[in-house]
Amino acid sequence: MQSQLIKSSDRGYADHGWLKSFHSFSFADYYDPARMGFGALRVINEDKIAPGTGFGTHGHRDMEIISYVLSGELAHKDSMGNGEAGAAQKGKEAGVIRPGDVQRMSAGTGVLHSEYNHAKDQTTHFLQIWIQPDARGIAPSYEQKHFDTASKRGKLRLVAANDGADGAVTIHADARLYAGLFDGAETAELDLAPGRLAYVHLVRGSLNVNGQDLTAGDALQLRQTSRLALKAGQDAEVLVFDLAA
Repeated sequence: MQSQLIKSSDRGYADHGWLKSFHSFSFADYYDPARMGFGALRVINEDKIAPGTGFGTHGHRDMEIISYVLSGELAHKDSMGNGEAGAAQKGKEAGVIRPGDVQRMSAGTGVLHSEYNHAKDQTTHFLQIWIQPDARGIAPSYEQKHFDTASKRGKLRLVAANDGADGAVTIHADARLYAGLFDGAETAELDLAPGRLAYVHLVRGSLNVNGQDLTAGDALQLRQTSRLALKAGQDAEVLVFDLAA
């Protein structure tokens, strides 16, 4: 087994006033040639958006983008019609992402979108995750699902996968994303197929993963590992990525 612990304090950081962001991998003005991604995982940004502010309309292409809200709300609007007035009547998503929701946007050939915190007195705290797709030039698409607390309590719940298994959102990449909540005596294990990579990102709290103690913002990169063992959580919320090598 090969593992590398990345401490929260080792991440890049940007303070734009309205936006405070920690970068797990090189992003924008933060560049570290040793932190360009892990497998197909290219971005994990922990963002805090001030009330009444957000990302104006901007474009993406050929990337699987996942938003995972921790607190507050994120209002999404895109060129596919999601988030527009009357979106539900048109078979589109309303575009408001709340804690427990997982949003997946496949940028494909190109999509424009915006993300805002419309609250007057609450910060929106969320993770923005980018995964490189298996194929370029696919049609843009959007999906959003809710995974309640009970489904993640003391277990790893599959929330994104290339085959959409178990009700997960479907991503166009050879990757699987699990979310879990652990406290006290709660434990979980995850078997990994030979040759796979694992990336563990601790969202909050503290947790022991394969003998390594992680605190909020820490991550663990693992190669040549057949099993993950999670234990000794204290108010822990964790994301686990199972990735192609």
